[in-house]
Amino acid sequence: MRQPLVAGNWKMNGSSDSIRELIDGILSGLETKAEVLVFPPHVYIQQVRDLLSGSPVKYGVQNASDKLSGAYTGEVSPLMAKDLGCEYVLIGHSERRSIYGETDADVAEKFCALVDNGLVPVLCVGETLEERESGATMKVVAEQINTVLRAAGSERLANFVIAYEPVWAIGTGLTASPEQAQEVHADIRALLAENDPSMADRTRILYGGSMKPDNAVELMAQTDVDGGLIGGASLVAADFKAICHAAGQ
Repeated sequence: MRQPLVAGNWKMNGSSDSIRELIDGILSGLETKAEVLVFPPHVYIQQVRDLLSGSPVKYGVQNASDKLSGAYTGEVSPLMAKDLGCEYVLIGHSERRSIYGETDADVAEKFCALVDNGLVPVLCVGETLEERESGATMKVVAEQINTVLRAAGSERLANFVIAYEPVWAIGTGLTASPEQAQEVHADIRALLAENDPSMADRTRILYGGSMKPDNAVELMAQTDVDGGLIGGASLVAADFKAICHAAGQ
């Protein structure tokens, strides 16, 4: 049985003081059967590591290079993330794709670099509103996933997470209905099963489009929704804990 996972993507938000307050709030009274994970900005990783020491909450980085070292100003190496105790790395987020021009091939290279160095990729996939309205949702999502599967090969696919994030529902206040989320998640799992049924059974697929306390229970009650990649709500301790609680029910 897949353990639910709730991951908070803090994006480019926070300060030393606000992060201390946020983590104190998250850890205070946190009770859930779900695995809990936060993605702070890179510069606060060490502070987050220290604040989470001794707790069950894990942490990771929001992005990483496919290169391990060298003259790549501004990049973060997978080895650096691992050195700081990170287990997970977020890759392919729609903001990285749309704002910084990362392609499916770029994301696949990062995926391979991460798993080769003992890190777990959280692979973000999803369609724009125009793509959904034209009926191209699974065409887009399948190509994003298949590019990674082709590059990685079966030996690299033992442990990773997929986060389905409909781009039209990120930061817009719009949310896919539970039925819409389940339909895409089920299609993603079927796509994985075409390659390896056991991979499809074990891979956790998170929903990442404006999940909040008031819709989390219904979304995560869906058969193929294994948790959430949380944006804005992860910056409010009470909201994040409510989602974690919903995931563990």
